[in-house]
Amino acid sequence: MNTFIILLTGAAGATLTYLANHRFRMGAVRASALLSLVVALIFYVFPNLLSSYLTIHIPLVFMGSSFIGMVSRKVMGNIVLLVISGVIFSLIYLNSGQFFAGFGGALGTTACISVLVSAGLASIQKSRPIKKFRQFRKRRKD
Repeated sequence: MNTFIILLTGAAGATLTYLANHRFRMGAVRASALLSLVVALIFYVFPNLLSSYLTIHIPLVFMGSSFIGMVSRKVMGNIVLLVISGVIFSLIYLNSGQFFAGFGGALGTTACISVLVSAGLASIQKSRPIKKFRQFRKRRKD
């Protein structure tokens, strides 16, 4: 259940920041900072709201995934891709363990990796390499 909540938090952080940035014209930094502050304050004021694990990790995951929401419309204009990026961020966060311990910028680096992965998946889907490969094979046979 904790994993599902973390994945949902990653998707929500990216999506809400993107909407605050673009729909409400708050600006990328202001949207990320304001939403992250609200989530952090909720868990600071009410530390027993959820389990201690979630109280520690939800603000971090939300803040890191809010970096994804700072992306430009030109790079990622699809909400579905944002949700996928948020989930990828959460999966990397959950599985990285202590890999980034001692390095600054781990949340931003993980957010960048997740945006690049989802943008790459989108470009692969657009190019449809299997269809192009079949067309190539058909032309070679002729």
